Amino acid sequence: MIGLLGAAYEWVKAAHIIFVIFWMAGLFMMPRYLVYHQEALVAGDAADAARWVEREGKLRGIILTPAMIAVWVLGLLLAASLGVFSGVPGLGWLHAKLAFVLLLSGYHGWMVGYSKKLARGENRLTGKQLRMINEVPALAATIIVVLVVIKPF
Repeated sequence: MIGLLGAAYEWVKAAHIIFVIFWMAGLFMMPRYLVYHQEALVAGDAADAARWVEREGKLRGIILTPAMIAVWVLGLLLAASLGVFSGVPGLGWLHAKLAFVLLLSGYHGWMVGYSKKLARGENRLTGKQLRMINEVPALAATIIVVLVVIKPF
């Protein structure tokens, strides 16, 4: 497990896990913010909607996007250290994990886009739909953890 990172591998892995926790926290919080923002719009409460725009912007700028970037940078360093880009056999689990992280990144991007639409007063989903969408990160996290711990392939 030394590979590219040498003795720093465990430190990079620890930092990766820390930023995954930050990113997941943001991925769980943002959909709730979107629900509250949308409810404020439906209720016609412009002041409350404006507060949600500000909160969403802070969550994106301070937690969500920086954590996602750190997760990707550190994760790719770890993957390279394991040899995922060199064709090392037995890393099918890691390829699957990367696919799910890519999907989570797309989810992240969708939420950012939807929050910007809400900021313009465009609400296309119901509160119930947003609450259902909030389950995406939990499902993805469950699959990713199983892939990393069990390494089924």
